Amino acid sequence: MRPFNIPENLFVSALEARVPLTIAAVYAVTVKLLNKYNKAQGKKSWAISKTRLFSGFVVLHNIFLAVYSAWTFWGMVGVMNRTIASPFGPDGFAATADSLCRVHGPAGLGNSVYFNDTSASWDSASSASAAGLLEANGLPSSTQMGRMWNEGLAYYGWIFYLSKFYEVLDTFIILAKGKYSSTLQTYHHAGAMLCMWAGIRYMSVPIWVFCTFNSFIHALMYTYYTLSAFNVKVPMILKRSLTSMQITQFIVGASCAMVHSFITFLVPMTASPASAETGPTLASKVGSIIPAAGAVDSMKHVVFGGANGDSMPPVPSAIASRQSVGTGAAASSSAFLTQPCIATSSETFAIWLNVLYLAPLTYLFVSFFISSYVKRSNAASKLNGAPGPQQMSDLAEKAGWEAARNVEREVYGQDGTGSPKSRSPTRRAD
Repeated sequence: MRPFNIPENLFVSALEARVPLTIAAVYAVTVKLLNKYNKAQGKKSWAISKTRLFSGFVVLHNIFLAVYSAWTFWGMVGVMNRTIASPFGPDGFAATADSLCRVHGPAGLGNSVYFNDTSASWDSASSASAAGLLEANGLPSSTQMGRMWNEGLAYYGWIFYLSKFYEVLDTFIILAKGKYSSTLQTYHHAGAMLCMWAGIRYMSVPIWVFCTFNSFIHALMYTYYTLSAFNVKVPMILKRSLTSMQITQFIVGASCAMVHSFITFLVPMTASPASAETGPTLASKVGSIIPAAGAVDSMKHVVFGGANGDSMPPVPSAIASRQSVGTGAAASSSAFLTQPCIATSSETFAIWLNVLYLAPLTYLFVSFFISSYVKRSNAASKLNGAPGPQQMSDLAEKAGWEAARNVEREVYGQDGTGSPKSRSPTRRAD
């Protein structure tokens, strides 16, 4: 699934902050100027938009993005399939959370490598093997497989980030037809560049949500545009479903991203005399120790699992953990460390940048929905009196379709890159 390798220097250089900031700024200013130009020209189509070369480019553009998006989605499905631990395995839901929240290091509960904001260095709950999981430069191994980053998130995510620069051609195709590009459309494309940059640059865990969901929606969306370009009729139910999914991804994506900020899970932490880590350091890491209690231990094993499939010996306190490390050759200590899903402030920044970016789009959808529902409800009341439950449900459904269509038109443009008439998958809400 990887047709080429990405040079390391190119990977790093493209993630410098000035890259997305510069491109987004140039894009926004250019669109503003071209909108003024089109207005001054009476919104006449540019000469190039009437050529066969332009029409051919539009079709190839849509085909390319449809195929590329499908490739990205399929690649991300493979990444998730290879890395996400089953909640029904020996380590329970804790293993699933660990595999979703920690993207570096080998597979297995507690074996991950994560950046420690306090020490400003990479760390691991698996103290005995932490040194072996880092390269000479102190960064996580780029060859260690088992978790999302090296399994493909870095690869597909980085290319997906670059694809946001290419997608601005959608806007210029619309402008070439003499149409007006809305402020929201400019905001959408510029914001997508910055959000994907933040997610990949800071290796923020929820970026897998956007890579997977957005690539799936784009695969369907650009396939529809391609079919429209060839005048292939698509059933209305499919058009409406696509429009609904385009808007739903905003709400679902933001919700999934926010949820990551509130997840914590337990990982077993074991130190032995062979470990390079000293007792006090181990004690300082212990965030939550599971006390000894028969019923509690049983519940802990069912919900959180244990190391290597067995229940961990309970440790009454961090002091006990520290003392047992240095008592002899056979001594070892075990504890459960509470870890947050989001380990760094940089990851938090990337998450909330995405959430804030999606907030205006969600607000716009809600506003359109309320406006449409009130209008339809008032019209129905004048004709038939107060609407009943079934009629209210029908009105809400139609209002939702109309709101989704209106947001789509604002974000993606009123004229389609795939069709000379309309790019919107739904021309009517009812």
